[in-house]
Amino acid sequence: MENIKGKVFAGVGIILVILVFCLVYWLLFYQNTTYYTKIDNTKVEILDSGDMRYEYTLDAYNKNGKEKEVTFKTSRELKEDAYLELEVMLTRGVKSWQEVQFDELPDKVQEQYE
Repeated sequence: MENIKGKVFAGVGIILVILVFCLVYWLLFYQNTTYYTKIDNTKVEILDSGDMRYEYTLDAYNKNGKEKEVTFKTSRELKEDAYLELEVMLTRGVKSWQEVQFDELPDKVQEQYE
């Protein structure tokens, strides 16, 4: 009977370790949210070294209009008043971005910029 309890305990432990590993993997690589922002070059910091010399800290909005401050780096200064779609990960921050047109923004985001 003692041997069975030990095997069950070990099995539950292994399952918990696998679940924690899967959760961490999901948080690091798959969990992301789309935010939208408008470039304001008065809020750019020029860094001294490295390929990514421009660091932006801007207010961004998700599709429901919820605000979040995001910080990301670029290799060049971006076009003033351009709209960006940002892929933001909880653990890694801004993963990628692309320029979009105003009419491509969700309605709740457009309301923030009108």
